Amino acid sequence: MVTREEIAARIWGKDAYLDLDNSINGAVRKIRQALKDDPEQPRFIQTVTGRGYRFVAPILRPAEAPAEASQAAPPEPAPPRQRSYRMVWLAGALGLALFVAALVWSRDPRPDPPSGRVMLAVLPFQNLTGDEGQEYFSDGLTEEMITQLGNRNPAGLGVIARASVMHYKQTREPPERIGRELGVQYLLLGSVRRDASTVRVTAELIRARDHARLWAHQYDRQLSGLLTLQDEIAREITDAIQSSLGAHPPPRNAAAGPEPEPAPDAYDFYLRGQYFLNKRTDLDIRRAASFFEQSVQRDSGFARAWAALADADVLGAVYTIGPPQELVARARVAARKALALDSTLAEAHAALALIVQNHDWDWQAAEREFRQAIALNPNYATAHHWYAEHLMWRGRFDEALQESERARLLDPLSLIIAADNGAILYYARQYDRAIQRFRSVRTVDPTLSRAYLLVSVYADHGMVDQALAEEARWRPVVPAAVHWSALVYIYGRNGRTEEARHALQDLVRASKGERLQARVFAWSYAGMGDREHTLAWLEKAYAEHSGELVTLKVSPAYDFLRADPRFQRLLERVGLAR
Repeated sequence: MVTREEIAARIWGKDAYLDLDNSINGAVRKIRQALKDDPEQPRFIQTVTGRGYRFVAPILRPAEAPAEASQAAPPEPAPPRQRSYRMVWLAGALGLALFVAALVWSRDPRPDPPSGRVMLAVLPFQNLTGDEGQEYFSDGLTEEMITQLGNRNPAGLGVIARASVMHYKQTREPPERIGRELGVQYLLLGSVRRDASTVRVTAELIRARDHARLWAHQYDRQLSGLLTLQDEIAREITDAIQSSLGAHPPPRNAAAGPEPEPAPDAYDFYLRGQYFLNKRTDLDIRRAASFFEQSVQRDSGFARAWAALADADVLGAVYTIGPPQELVARARVAARKALALDSTLAEAHAALALIVQNHDWDWQAAEREFRQAIALNPNYATAHHWYAEHLMWRGRFDEALQESERARLLDPLSLIIAADNGAILYYARQYDRAIQRFRSVRTVDPTLSRAYLLVSVYADHGMVDQALAEEARWRPVVPAAVHWSALVYIYGRNGRTEEARHALQDLVRASKGERLQARVFAWSYAGMGDREHTLAWLEKAYAEHSGELVTLKVSPAYDFLRADPRFQRLLERVGLAR
């Protein structure tokens, strides 16, 4: 028997400030889903009303096995019962990890949506094709419906972003709980079945609080008309929501405009690319870019594929430790091509903003593009997210946190938004809050690369043992140069000069035969407090147009240089002196 008080104290601490009843209920619910357990007739977890929970499944030890088992066939390497319980605990851990995703932000209250704004979540469309290889298509249709609905009436209808709704793929959670967890009043459920030339889409709009079905329809169409179908569904859903509120349907967002139908195979490559881009690893980003290239080759007039290619290349430039110039140049061409075809694409404006920010250091132009992206599609969580980073680099931390909250409202379970919220806290020198945020993110996804910044937070906060332990945890998955650079920084920041020098020698050896960005060495020497070498490598980073230079105004690594006139002149050249 485990009481609710024991659960609360063990997981969150005795003085945690959050809705403990709903939090515990949600955790147990997700574990039950993972185990396919029925709360009314439990096989694993029994609720003891008013007290807590009990594990009730029988546990058979070898000595207690039925006698007839001795006559059975020779045992497999692991007995079925033993494998079963291994799977039970693996599934339980998975369920709990999914629940913790909802807790990444739990210590901060969720911001309320703008007054009068209705919130909707498009749950992942079910793939009824019978082919797991078609998951990209059903996931892509989900994302496309989010985009279409987000463009219908941005001032009156907010739509939750893809990253958060994907947590509910194949979920059995009651609608009212999903609505409460995501902060929405309406849910769109759907399924898709396709063959070589046709597609069947079913969609159902329900009100979260009472499961009331407001609208449902089935569509059988040719694949070549899929975008037109999505627009039709979005229009009917918007009208149904407005009708349920007793209001007149709003006019279509004029900025969205009618979108030409791309070639079917171009659209298919586009959906495949989006599937991999959302995985956000270096390899998957490269795969996504390859699909987007094939998409624009099939249809050079497909504006959103050009915008997606710009996204993939500009993100690739951020994730790589090699020279980014080629990726940046290609991203710039793709973004401008997208805007030439359709100037209302929020995604293209946001991608161009990131390019002119990170590689041109044109901060005014970047801010204009970010604001334009948000004005065109206030529901585009990524634009709010990247704009929050922009404000962070300029030292406007209060504004950055506000914009991060807007991104969070649209994508409440997004780990990258949560991690970058931790980055804002770090650069604002709120180290304890940053550590808490990054630890929460890491609990859910230990491999999210942005969480590697926790190494720097520990090092700059004087927590050298924690910094070394965190870096050691990452060592199997980061390049050798990144590992040695981090050790130089950690030891250097904490006065362990001799160890820093040894790590620097290893960094130099690791870099032979590999082209590294100058920022790797600049950051390493900054950790050691080596003024001359740091400035020399920052000059090389400037010549490379390295994205590292956007951090100069706010990074604790360069605090020791702030009074140096050479550093001040570099800030001026990067546009960050004011």
